[in-house]
Amino acid sequence: MTKPLISQLLAGAVLAAFAAQGIAAEWQPTKPIRMLVGFAPGGGTDATARAMGGKLAERLGQQIIIDNRPGAAGNIATEITSNATPDGYTILMGTIAALAINPSLYKKLPFDPLKSVTPITRAVDSTNALVVHPSVPAKNVMELVALAKSKPLNGGSSGVGGAGHLALELFNLQAGTKIVHIAYKGGGPAMADLLGGQINLIFATAASAVGHIKAGKIRALAVSTAKRSGLLPELPTVSEAGLKGFEANNWYGLLAPAKTPPAVIARLNKEAIAVLNMPDVKDLLFKQGLDVAPSTPEAFGAYIKSEKAQWEKVIKAAGLYHTN
Repeated sequence: MTKPLISQLLAGAVLAAFAAQGIAAEWQPTKPIRMLVGFAPGGGTDATARAMGGKLAERLGQQIIIDNRPGAAGNIATEITSNATPDGYTILMGTIAALAINPSLYKKLPFDPLKSVTPITRAVDSTNALVVHPSVPAKNVMELVALAKSKPLNGGSSGVGGAGHLALELFNLQAGTKIVHIAYKGGGPAMADLLGGQINLIFATAASAVGHIKAGKIRALAVSTAKRSGLLPELPTVSEAGLKGFEANNWYGLLAPAKTPPAVIARLNKEAIAVLNMPDVKDLLFKQGLDVAPSTPEAFGAYIKSEKAQWEKVIKAAGLYHTN
């Protein structure tokens, strides 16, 4: 009997023993894993994927290939994931946009965020900062509101339905302003045009804005979250600055195609949480305005559902419901 055959028989016997005892063997990938990112490099989603990718590869023993597929506020990457073979070799760094906002924003989506993909873990919460070009004279939120009511202003975002877009629409609703939205294919391109003065403002992820804020290239007025950012503690929240109750959280998390085996989800969840809890990873993400928020697959699924319900109300109130 050949050695390879003996090895196969032994491996089979071990698996059979596990099965007999009701113990599931831990999934071990045997080839590279593709992680889809629905936005261009330079934004918070891409930064999170790359911060996690290398460490996750070390723990899984296989390369993690970051595959940027920008466009339609994450819909393209999410659709690719939903159509992929559910075997653990295609995963998604999903966002609030495709998972909680776009289902209400678009008439037809080629996926259902509650059925077409399977949650692995929530990864991070991202602080969004309201930043303006230096040519905009407003020094705080209420001055910006007054300015927007006196003259036309425009604001960019990473794409229609993105967290930055909906934060802008929520701002317009609460402030009674009509700042015009301009969509880009990612936070990086939007930031480039803000730096160049082609647009007036954006609700930018701190990952893409903090360096420019500190360099004085753009001016930060507030953060969109309910609490102040540890990275930019001097900035008030939009609510503190005058628009009471304003809150727009931005988050990212890992998902896989629907029907991915539970053992695969369990292994990916285990290793992703381990990576997110590494001090160097937490520090790297924190410096980019990203707070780790690991979870169980079940908790992440419930959070997506609650966020979807919340943003549906904003979309309807803003008159954006079911745009093409």
